[in-house]
Amino acid sequence: MKRKQNPQPFAYDLSEADQKRERHKARELRQSQWWKRRLAKGVCYYCGRPTPPDQLTMDHIVPISRGGKTTRGNVVACCKQCNNAKKQLLPMEWENYLRQFHPSENSQ
Repeated sequence: MKRKQNPQPFAYDLSEADQKRERHKARELRQSQWWKRRLAKGVCYYCGRPTPPDQLTMDHIVPISRGGKTTRGNVVACCKQCNNAKKQLLPMEWENYLRQFHPSENSQ
């Protein structure tokens, strides 16, 4: 009996053109007043820690590699530590990491 192949880790197989288009949209969004206001708040979206605006990064909640788009509803300002920890994961896939910042949600 043959074993089933594990599913691909990413939901979408984006073409190079699609990836390039999303990177271009991200560069444009970084220049917008909307994004500059997000940075000026100086707070990481995920952990809530105060972070200097120049140390916040743009993160796609649903990563581009997982089918996410570069839209206002899908990008957030977060600290580099959270962005590096999240990698290509969806928030539901890294709940354990998030729980350390929101312990009251553990008891529900």
